Amino acid sequence: DAKHLVPNKMRDFFCTINLDQEEVFRTQVVEKSLSPYFGEEFYFEIPRTFQWLSFYIYDKSVLQKDLRIGKVSIKKEDLCNYTGKENWFMLQPVDSNSEVQGKVHLELKLNELITDNGSVCQQLVVHIKECHGLPLINGQNCDPYATVSLVGPSRNDQKKTKVKKKTSNPQFNETFYFEVTRSSSYTKKSQFQVEEEDIEKLEVRVDLWNNGNLVQDIFLGEIKVPVKVLRNDSFQAWYLLQPRENGNKSSKTDDLGSLRLNICYTEDCVLPSEYYTSLRNLLLKSSDVQPISASAAYILSEVCRDKCDAVLPLVRLLLHHQKLVPFVAAVAELDLKDTQEANTIFRGNSLATRCVDEMMKIVGKHYLKVTLKPVIDEICESPKPCEIDPIKLKEGDNVEINMENLRYYVDKVFREIVRSSISCPTLMCDVFYSLRHLAAKRFPNDPHVQYSAVSSFVFLRFFAVAVVSPHTFHLRPHHPDAQTSRTLTLISKAIQTLGSWGSLNKTKLSSFKETFMCEFFKTFQEDTFTESVKKFLDDVSSTESKEPSGVSEPVHLKEGEMYKRAQGRTRIGKKNFKKRWFCLTSREFTYHKQQDKEPIFTIPIKNILAVEKLDESSFNKKNMFQVLHGEKPLYIQANNCVEASEWIEALCRVTRCNQKRLSFYHPSAFLNGNWLCCKATAESTEGCARCTADVPADTQIEIDGDRETERIYSLFTINRSKLQKLEEACGSIAVYQGPRKEPDDYSNFTIEDSVATFHTLQQIIDIVEKLNESHEKYQKKRSSSAKYGSE
Repeated sequence: DAKHLVPNKMRDFFCTINLDQEEVFRTQVVEKSLSPYFGEEFYFEIPRTFQWLSFYIYDKSVLQKDLRIGKVSIKKEDLCNYTGKENWFMLQPVDSNSEVQGKVHLELKLNELITDNGSVCQQLVVHIKECHGLPLINGQNCDPYATVSLVGPSRNDQKKTKVKKKTSNPQFNETFYFEVTRSSSYTKKSQFQVEEEDIEKLEVRVDLWNNGNLVQDIFLGEIKVPVKVLRNDSFQAWYLLQPRENGNKSSKTDDLGSLRLNICYTEDCVLPSEYYTSLRNLLLKSSDVQPISASAAYILSEVCRDKCDAVLPLVRLLLHHQKLVPFVAAVAELDLKDTQEANTIFRGNSLATRCVDEMMKIVGKHYLKVTLKPVIDEICESPKPCEIDPIKLKEGDNVEINMENLRYYVDKVFREIVRSSISCPTLMCDVFYSLRHLAAKRFPNDPHVQYSAVSSFVFLRFFAVAVVSPHTFHLRPHHPDAQTSRTLTLISKAIQTLGSWGSLNKTKLSSFKETFMCEFFKTFQEDTFTESVKKFLDDVSSTESKEPSGVSEPVHLKEGEMYKRAQGRTRIGKKNFKKRWFCLTSREFTYHKQQDKEPIFTIPIKNILAVEKLDESSFNKKNMFQVLHGEKPLYIQANNCVEASEWIEALCRVTRCNQKRLSFYHPSAFLNGNWLCCKATAESTEGCARCTADVPADTQIEIDGDRETERIYSLFTINRSKLQKLEEACGSIAVYQGPRKEPDDYSNFTIEDSVATFHTLQQIIDIVEKLNESHEKYQKKRSSSAKYGSE
């Protein structure tokens, strides 16, 4: 949220998230406010290098261009200082001189020249090779050129490159020569050196500009290199473009307001796979360790301050290697040992419950979309008043009509859920099966506990949470408005209660906190609801294989506005780029002239052969990808790098089982009679590059096991002191077997077998030390090969 924004009158505000100058996300517009509450979460993988993560506050305008009020820019290197906590940031003014991104490749050299009179002087050679990642100007590739200057106290020699049209990655390959006039009588060439005090004062400056033609040129960034670093060596490096020295500095610092952000940023240096073999094997055998509390995976959760930090990479790694189900069963059994009453089963935030939560989020994404997205869309797009709390009712509200509306929505959501067992992923069913039998074993005299063990997850922690915050589960693009959010909260409460009916007696339903919910549920207490819940819980906790119905409705997976290149299917069709509305379902990929219009072009999912990135050089456009099918390739331009990455991933995921997937493709387009990549003249020529998404048909979840192992190594490294404390605790317990009379430093640790735990700890510490050495060697190698000004 933001507060005290200027101008000091009620306006309509929205916020954007930018990687450098590229907008990747935009919030909804909050109308008529000085302190807008956005309340939106965005999670994304960063698909490219960047310098700044920026947040811009805009004043929405209907007739004119939206006005940028201010910004918060955080350098990549500083993100770790703010991660994992809320911070208020003062908005800074937006200055065009500070809005830069991209990098430039230079080669610099000082040559010695002998003049006609026999004296020696220095010549500076500047070879500007190329730039990469320059920003879009008004949504289009820029027309960049560079100025190259030799600047000193009494000189400013400037030269200029040619303008490159419509590209963010211009190839200049131009060389400029500057005389550095420091003559002396020629004696011996090798003894000549430029005078130190003169060199100190000279620098090479390269400025990048966008050619504005009839309007003013736009500054894109600059770099400065002191001539003193060159000496007599040839020198080349990539330089990140920087803002001007006076950029974002104003003599008057107006209070533009402030923005509250909660940023979670992680960055890992992933080594080759063989470096992680020991740690990976130690983690994967965790479910076989007796007791489970002595395993590496369990110890990881014990030493991390926040269990959530450990759970995500751990669950993903175990999922990737098909080891999650036995591990969850083992930690759940330990959890049940401490559960004294059946009605509190799996209600806490233990390692077991958090692992199941994370597993459902990863594995159940498609399941949620199949089950809830259509009804959630209906609730959000055509909302009916549903408030039944007498205190919150507005004047003119009819509580009986509202109750009918709420009942209609609850019935519809409940019906979709209990009919959805056929779509429940097999992995979720396997986990629920284990939990159900473990619960029945722990409480053999309670006939309801086998149901509550499953309902506490699938209803309370999965469906109910997705209903109340659909944007978090990608069921909706944005956080719903206040009224819709209240409706979803009431529906979620109802779903939680109905989900517990299979394991509770009706007499227990009178324990509602709100009396108005008690009244609402008097109409629900029917045996049919209880039986429906029980049947659903039986189905999703069964290990029998389920075949999806062939007549199921197609599921909307992703939609949005992008640009597509005309395919030239007719002779008079122009091959230009047009804005279209794209829609991806489980059956087909379509584009439409506008949203909610009939599709202009349809590609059945089964006909898609490959989905790959397209080289920018093909059309001088960024963020392009291609969909290969039976006809000519469909070339599409996304609005930003994150969106392009998400569309490629979604299309690859839904087509992963296609039988005729290609193994090779052309990374560039077929233009003017040949493929730009391999110069082949036949349009039917087989691809010249291997498909990046050429994955086995049974790949369900795309997980990088090495990356997750590296994250776990980082967590062990950060918590090294706790590992040592736990090691000391195990040693103390092993030596002193008597009762502990007072709380000690390790009273919060779970140590069932001190000898087994001590043994695992020694293995962890040894592996972490070896990985530390490998990382240090890599960093030394990287720093020794890096040059001044390189990335």
